[in-house]
Amino acid sequence: MSSNLTISRRALLAGLAAASALPASAVEALPTMTVTKDPSCGCCGAWVDHVRKAGFAVEVIESPEVNRLKARLGVPQGLASCHTAKIDGYVIEGHVPADAIKRLLVERPRAKGLAVPGMPVGSPGMEVEGVADDTYEVVLFGPSGQGTFARYQGSRPL
Repeated sequence: MSSNLTISRRALLAGLAAASALPASAVEALPTMTVTKDPSCGCCGAWVDHVRKAGFAVEVIESPEVNRLKARLGVPQGLASCHTAKIDGYVIEGHVPADAIKRLLVERPRAKGLAVPGMPVGSPGMEVEGVADDTYEVVLFGPSGQGTFARYQGSRPL
């Protein structure tokens, strides 16, 4: 991975603190997210529930053509997952935790968006009772490359 977009530990902690400390008025002002998903995907619906519970207004578009959208929005093939969202000029690919999206919106890095490649067990929408949560990266991607934005084990930031 390119280190061009690597976030320092200090910036990560500051961003998480800022995102989690958003006042109620800021949460109400969160931009609407548009999620495109395959009509037959259940985990995508569970992820939508996760971001709604975090305060996001979500519009869902069901389409069997979600891969064409990924290509049009510039999601690298190696970062692809099962659903794609757009919010406030950013692309959100896959099972990205809501607090990482809030941090993205607070920090506003020069990037195309965030992705959680694949479908890690324990990530939002991919919880499996009795199965240990995977550790995974939330990847910041854009014209300057890719880098780790955050790390999680299940829904817990590391």
